Amino acid sequence: MELRFTPPSLRKLELSGTEVLVATLVQGERPPHGVAGLVDWRLSGRLSRLIARGFASGVEGEVLLVPGKPKLPFDKVVLFGVGPAETFEESTFRRVVEKMLGTLEGLRARTAVVELPGRHFGAIPAERAADILLERAGGRREHDVWTLVEPSEAQRVITQHLIQERRRVREE
Repeated sequence: MELRFTPPSLRKLELSGTEVLVATLVQGERPPHGVAGLVDWRLSGRLSRLIARGFASGVEGEVLLVPGKPKLPFDKVVLFGVGPAETFEESTFRRVVEKMLGTLEGLRARTAVVELPGRHFGAIPAERAADILLERAGGRREHDVWTLVEPSEAQRVITQHLIQERRRVREE
C-alpha cells in the first residue's frame, strides 16, 4: 500500500481524484467534525439530519454509505463510527481500521481518501496511526493507494517516521 497525503481542506479533498472518501463519526460529536464535518457542510447538513433522525450515531462498528455526487466528486462517502472520543484508544483504532480495510475491499475500491480514526481529535499520534495501518494492510493486495487526510505537520512527521523505519529494516 502506498500512502499519500492531502490536507484537511474541502478544496484539496475534492481535487484528489478518487471515487471513495472515508471519514469517521464520533459518538456524541454534534455537529460532526473533521472530514465528516466538511462533508456535512458540502451536503447542506445531510449528515447532521441523519444523526438527528437516529439513522447514524457514531457508535463503534457503525458503517454508513452516503452518495457523494453531485455535490462532491466522490461516488461514495463511507463513514465509520468510532464510539465516544473519551474512550477511544489504540485497540479502537485497530478495530476501525480493520473494518475500513474490509469495507473498501468489499467495495473493490483500490484507492481512497481516508481520515484515519481518532486523528481529527488527536487521540492517536500520526506516526503510530501510520504504523498500525501499514501493519494491518501489509499482506493485502487489494489496496493500492490511500491518501491520508492530515495537516502538513503530521504529513511531515509520518514521512520522516516511515523513512526512518525503512532505514532501520534495511540495517537489520
